[in-house]
Amino acid sequence: MPATLRHFAINADDVPRARAFYEQVFGWTFTPWGPPGFYQVRDAGKGFRGALQGRREVADHPMPGMEITFGVDDLKATVAAIEAAGGTILMPPFRIEGVGELIFFRDTEGNVAGAMQYEAVQWPE
Repeated sequence: MPATLRHFAINADDVPRARAFYEQVFGWTFTPWGPPGFYQVRDAGKGFRGALQGRREVADHPMPGMEITFGVDDLKATVAAIEAAGGTILMPPFRIEGVGELIFFRDTEGNVAGAMQYEAVQWPE
């Protein structure tokens, strides 16, 4: 079942400080999107979207400094494959209007990642 790395998030204890850092170091621009303290970065690489957000927990698991999300064609099949391979679904499918349906899972090594079935809308290159 193919998956494409599509999204990354930088989790920060101090979002304004992290924003200033990445603007200065990489020249990225951040656009407010969604809840307060959440920003999108669109100039981090062709075909990628990124986020800068406050650190949070998913199913009582503190999210690391960086997290990744894989784009998949069939989220239900991906959930079944994760569980069959020994992984654990931490967050059941959650719909983000205009974006797609997202899960978070833990792999057999304890790593947490997301998988999302994106809506048909294509991101600009």
